[in-house]
Amino acid sequence: MEKDRQIKLILWAKRGLGATAFLVWIFILYTIMQGAAPFSEQVPYCMAGTMLTFGILTALFKGLDYWQTQITEKK
Repeated sequence: MEKDRQIKLILWAKRGLGATAFLVWIFILYTIMQGAAPFSEQVPYCMAGTMLTFGILTALFKGLDYWQTQITEKK
């Protein structure tokens, strides 16, 4: 039963991370768009914020996937 609980925890952690990353990404874009600079000057910051946010999310997802694989292989 403990393994099933851990797998459920990983699943909910993934969902929580995805939602949090999306909200952080929207906040970053909103903050950048509030600047007085024209959009063409804001684009690199938007791209960097997007790459950083989803790069970190991908790394965390890979870690959770690795953890889930280790748990399921022990069964």
